[in-house]
Amino acid sequence: MRIEVWSDYVCPFCYIGKRNLELALKQTGMDQEVEVIFKSFELDPNSKKQYDKNINQLMAAKYRMTLEQAIKANNRIIRAAKEVGLEYNFDNLKPTNTFDAHRLSHLAESKGKLNEFTEIMMHGYFTESLNISDFEVLLSIAEKIGLDREEAAAVLKSSEYTEDVRKEESDAYNRNIGGVPYFLFDGKDAISGAQPVETLVQIIKRIK
Repeated sequence: MRIEVWSDYVCPFCYIGKRNLELALKQTGMDQEVEVIFKSFELDPNSKKQYDKNINQLMAAKYRMTLEQAIKANNRIIRAAKEVGLEYNFDNLKPTNTFDAHRLSHLAESKGKLNEFTEIMMHGYFTESLNISDFEVLLSIAEKIGLDREEAAAVLKSSEYTEDVRKEESDAYNRNIGGVPYFLFDGKDAISGAQPVETLVQIIKRIK
C-alpha cells in the first residue's frame, strides 16, 4: 500500500495526523508494509520568515477573534496533541515560512530519509520551538538524519527542488485540496484532516 500525505511542518493538525496514521498502521500490523510519502503543501506561501507577534496574536488577527479566543483554541490543539503523545510548546513557537524546508525535504527523499526528516522538522517546530526557515537550523536537522551538510547547504543556497515543491502543491490544487493533512491511499481513497486512529484503521483494513 502507498499512502501519500500532503502536509506542512507548521500545521499542528498535520503532526497529530501523522502520529495517528502511525498508530493506525501499527494497530493493523501494516507499519512495515506501507510506503508513506509526504508531499509539500504550504499553509501560507506568503508567510514571512520572522514575525514580531506570537502564534496566539497572529491567529487572532487572521481569524478575527479575540486573543482570549485564540488562546483557548490553541489550548484545545495542545490537548489533542498530548492525547497522542505529542508535546506542543505554543508559548514559544516561531511562526515562519516553510518553503526552504520543503525544498530540503526533496533532498532527504532522494536519500531515503524523508520520513525521518518530516518527524524531526515537526518536532523541531512544535516541541523545540526552532525557527525552521533558518538555514543553520535546517542544516543541523539535515546532519542529524545523516545528510551531507555541504550538499544540503548547496540546495538551500540555490533554487534546487523549487519545481518539485511547486509540482506537489499544484497536484494538491488540482485535487481541490484546501486543507491539510490530506491522505491519499493507493491513489484512490482520500480523506482530509487529523482523523482519529479508528477512522484510519477502517480505511487501511478496507484497502489492504
